[in-house]
Amino acid sequence: MPESLLTEFIGAAKSVGLNYGFLASVSERTSWLRGVVVTIELSVLSILCSLIVGTVIASLLTSGRPWLARPARAFVEVLRNTPTLVQIYCAFFVCHMLVNQSVGAQNNPMSAYAWVVIVFSIHFGAYHAEALRAGIEAVPKAMRESAISLGFSRRELLVFVELPLAFRFALPSLVNNLADLVKATSLGSAIAVGELTYASLMIWIERDNVLEMMILILLVYGALTLSVSRLGFLLEKRLRMPGYGH
Repeated sequence: MPESLLTEFIGAAKSVGLNYGFLASVSERTSWLRGVVVTIELSVLSILCSLIVGTVIASLLTSGRPWLARPARAFVEVLRNTPTLVQIYCAFFVCHMLVNQSVGAQNNPMSAYAWVVIVFSIHFGAYHAEALRAGIEAVPKAMRESAISLGFSRRELLVFVELPLAFRFALPSLVNNLADLVKATSLGSAIAVGELTYASLMIWIERDNVLEMMILILLVYGALTLSVSRLGFLLEKRLRMPGYGH
């Protein structure tokens, strides 16, 4: 935004009682924008990793082998029934400490950012797994039998028949989970990850402009979740199977 327009915006906001003076400070503005970028990075990385985790767990849940399905079920239940924030604290204050003790704090390759991505990936991966499991179980029996009659192995049946169809069936639930994931990135501020909420917090502590920063936070998260929902809707429309479900 050109400086003249930025100055006009700050003045207009001030005339209605809103203090956005931090935008005139290059360092504060850069810090806040960096927080937006980190939030987007966290969202994209966590979305990709959580989908991979969810696919793997769903495959185990529907494997038909109790020695794989039962541990996967226990894993899902633990993750779904404990708060995301508690999992972040456990990862950072317990697992991170154990890594420090093993290799030394200076040699620890893990950061708060990395722990947040890991926690979000496995936490929301558990929710994706349940959605995909339901999708796999919704695949018509005739399609499975047809694939088996053509000589498909169990792995080929899963990869080429069940998962592509399950993804289509589960897409509305997956998109809902992903929108929740984007909103959950704000929890990274609990362990000082410099995402949008944490960057805004640092500014409102100095300037006492909580209302103004909360408005910006709401607008940014609203735009991000709306983008995910819209992309999910377009993908759902694109992948919809003609005649199915009507």
